Amino acid sequence: MTLFNLAKKNVIGNFKSYLLYFISMVFSVVIYYTFVSLQYSPEVQMAIESENSLLNIFIAGSVVLILFVAIFILYSNSFFTKKRKREVGLYSLLGLRKKTIGKMLFYENIIMGGIAIIIGVILGTILSKLFTMIVLRLLDTPVEVSFEVSIEAILNTIIVFMIISLFTSFNAYRLIYRFKLIELFRAEKEGEHAPRTSFIAAITSIILIGFSYWIGFQSPTSDVQLLVNLGLYLISIVVGTYLLFRFLTIYILRQLQKKKTIYYNGTNLVGISQLLYRINGNARTLTIIALLSAVTISAISVGYSFYYTNEKQAEKEAPFSYMHISTSNSVDKHIEKIIQSDTEHSINGQIDIPVISVNGEVSNPILQDYLEDGPIKIVSEKKYNEALKILDRGSNIQLTGNQTIGIQPLLTEYTSIDYEEHTVTLQLPNKELDLAFSSMVEDRIIPWSYPDFTIVVSDQLFSEIATQVTPVTIKTYEVADEKTTKDTTVQLQKLVSEDMQLTTFYNIYRKGLESGGLNLFILGFLGLVFLAATGSIIYFKQLTEAHEDRNRYEILRKIGVSKKEVNATIRKQIIFVFGLPLTIGIIHGIVILQIASNIFSVLIGMNLTIPIVITILAYFIIYLGYYFLTLTSVKNTVNN
Repeated sequence: MTLFNLAKKNVIGNFKSYLLYFISMVFSVVIYYTFVSLQYSPEVQMAIESENSLLNIFIAGSVVLILFVAIFILYSNSFFTKKRKREVGLYSLLGLRKKTIGKMLFYENIIMGGIAIIIGVILGTILSKLFTMIVLRLLDTPVEVSFEVSIEAILNTIIVFMIISLFTSFNAYRLIYRFKLIELFRAEKEGEHAPRTSFIAAITSIILIGFSYWIGFQSPTSDVQLLVNLGLYLISIVVGTYLLFRFLTIYILRQLQKKKTIYYNGTNLVGISQLLYRINGNARTLTIIALLSAVTISAISVGYSFYYTNEKQAEKEAPFSYMHISTSNSVDKHIEKIIQSDTEHSINGQIDIPVISVNGEVSNPILQDYLEDGPIKIVSEKKYNEALKILDRGSNIQLTGNQTIGIQPLLTEYTSIDYEEHTVTLQLPNKELDLAFSSMVEDRIIPWSYPDFTIVVSDQLFSEIATQVTPVTIKTYEVADEKTTKDTTVQLQKLVSEDMQLTTFYNIYRKGLESGGLNLFILGFLGLVFLAATGSIIYFKQLTEAHEDRNRYEILRKIGVSKKEVNATIRKQIIFVFGLPLTIGIIHGIVILQIASNIFSVLIGMNLTIPIVITILAYFIIYLGYYFLTLTSVKNTVNN
């Protein structure tokens, strides 16, 4: 029998012992292959009009996924290796040379890696159709999904996981050289030492986390301050979270030990002592899980927010279905004819909006900083009211004299308070004209352009200003079912010139839908992988510790502790291990969202409540499933 055949028989004979590690590898292959197959899917490529965005997003997602999958497999392999130390020691004791043992372990890992790749690709091929349908559903594209095998995805997956398998196999080969024989036999008997408690470190963790939260809610005034704030936040949140798990939890558990009414109540003595002695080994893992959960929750919430609010954002950026600057009557008539010929999208309303652009200054410094040296756009109250009527939004603005109303600029949080009791000075060719703001409105009627500073004046005042500054006429059309006007939009884009500044609702809506839909899918997909991996890590760790603690629980049962009390102890420990990092991760995630709102102006004014609640709820439900799976497995291991 060759060494390779021996390794193969060893894998088959001990497959139950290798099952957890094998499942981890298969899961990783399925996830990666499914993701990569979407990149090469003709249906997905057909549904996305911007191929560059598709390529860049999927490449970035693939890189992140490769890194995380590699770390996850290596982490799973470390648990698998620990369980095999005694077996490897036995081989060495029987006289096998270290080189021979190393080769056998190398072959075993290669065999498991190869089988995992084959099974993973098969399962991934089956699941890829489901995920393709999800992507197309997010992109609102009615495309038929065919069942096919992507050769490019298979080759990509094989190359990536063969490299990972070779690395883990080489790591297994080195096992016999890294430990002494006595260490291999004592691997499962090495217990944790009693952890040190430090009141100063416990208080420091609270101070650092509180400081990071304070930094997160500060609005930076410059790029330098932004970088400094980010650096301070990252350092304080990482160090503070680690100290929280490493020292603050120990300090709290030590205080519970001193409370005799709590500590000696039922099996609390066993549960609290177990947590204390396990905290050294779990602190780093729980810190990583909490921070990873925070990033995942915040990223998915932001991605879902963009997708959730895309239509409303598109309506703000492009209030009408079609808008363009009038340059000549012949072109205008041609455009109108194309729009009218689209019988599937009947015209609900059409209006010409004269817009005057002049320079000016605002008395409120906040608004002036936004305006800088850009022009102020002026529309009349009559056209404003008529335009909103076409858009089915009630408006009855009435202005007299030098009164004016500001329209809230896009991506800002300005309110009426920022406008009321302030003035705007228009710099006209013959004179300066001072206007007084009476309030602010949110409804927009012209396409977005920076600086997005628009005001409404009375018809009489608009006519007076128009005698000095010639207005530009924006022709607008509102049609039915404007989200599906692709063909007409394409025709208009071929006809109009750049100076006509054509803006269509379909282009803006579709661009946001593709970006938001793909980001939501990729962030959700990666989030699901992170969640499954972190849940699996906790599961592996708890199950490994349960195997090591079987004798201790057996002693408890011999001295009269009932099975019900043992299960209650196990349940409390697992709730602590799952619940604490999840709670910390949720709180950290909410603060990260606040930081993102301060950095990215596109998040300003966006309601994140519903996306955050849905994301946290989904995260909690999946974690709850892992909790029950872990609880059942640990109870079976301890009690059987």
